[in-house]
Amino acid sequence: MFMICSFLLALALLCLPADAGRVMTGAARVIDGDTLELGHERLRLHGIDAPEIGQSCRDAAGRSWDCGAAARGALAALVRGGVRCEARDTDRYGRIVARCMAGERDLGSTLVAAGMAFAYRKYSKDYTTLEAEARAARRGIWAGSAERPEAVRAAKNPPQQAPGTCAIKGNISSKGRIYHRPGDASYDATRIDTSKGERWFCSEAEARAAGWRAARG
Repeated sequence: MFMICSFLLALALLCLPADAGRVMTGAARVIDGDTLELGHERLRLHGIDAPEIGQSCRDAAGRSWDCGAAARGALAALVRGGVRCEARDTDRYGRIVARCMAGERDLGSTLVAAGMAFAYRKYSKDYTTLEAEARAARRGIWAGSAERPEAVRAAKNPPQQAPGTCAIKGNISSKGRIYHRPGDASYDATRIDTSKGERWFCSEAEARAAGWRAARG
């Protein structure tokens, strides 16, 4: 029994992202409403999705306001005294996904509660209750209308069309050589740059033979 438990524990540890549990502290530079730079690392805040830089929202009277800049400013105000971040995962762009604190304040929960970010329920349900409360109180983005940042990004970067019938995307990232099949979670967001050695495959067998492995999910 001991050997079985030890094996299962070792297997669970192998399945954890390489950065999971890593703690980083110090002064942070704000990139946008949900992204920081801490030292040489770029961090994406866990569980939230803030309006994009340049994104506009509408207030209760239907007037446009720069909610992307407001979200960035709200995060900048929170991190002035430095942050403590614990890594949770790594996203498809190679950024560390982390839960970050400024003193006793969780950055994600503070921004969602203030109506400066959406709960990113696609990846986490941690802040959905706070989002509902902010929406009911009509705070920030909920005072009028706001498009989900994910939709804004999708409009700026429409899905990449496959050349011919070879639709499997062979992507190279910090996680190595990963192939994405149509229907995979990250398929539409993955863009192939052949100048970097990335390529399209006509079958999974072809991708595996070339040294790529399947994306999870």
